Amino acid sequence: MSLPFVILVEMNVRSAELMPEFRRLMDDNAKLSLKNEPGCRRFDVVLPDDSDTQILLYEIYDDEAAFAAHLKTEHFLTFHAASEHLLESRRIRRGALVCEASAGA
Repeated sequence: MSLPFVILVEMNVRSAELMPEFRRLMDDNAKLSLKNEPGCRRFDVVLPDDSDTQILLYEIYDDEAAFAAHLKTEHFLTFHAASEHLLESRRIRRGALVCEASAGA
């Protein structure tokens, strides 16, 4: 059995004025991912204290195939098309969840 697949994303929105629109799109995508994708275990949206234009994502999927399926969903494709012009940059890191100490907490 493979380890759960983790995606960490750092997104920078073009301006603070665009953040409410981006947040609405991002939050909808996160909620629909958890609701509609059996392979999506967690999808957290984080606002760092030190930036008004940055969003961090922490996503956990059953495996890499579940993440690949996520990228083909209608809600992700809608989010991507509607939000791409709002972003200045995006950095994606991939990994394996090796210790889930918060499970059941």
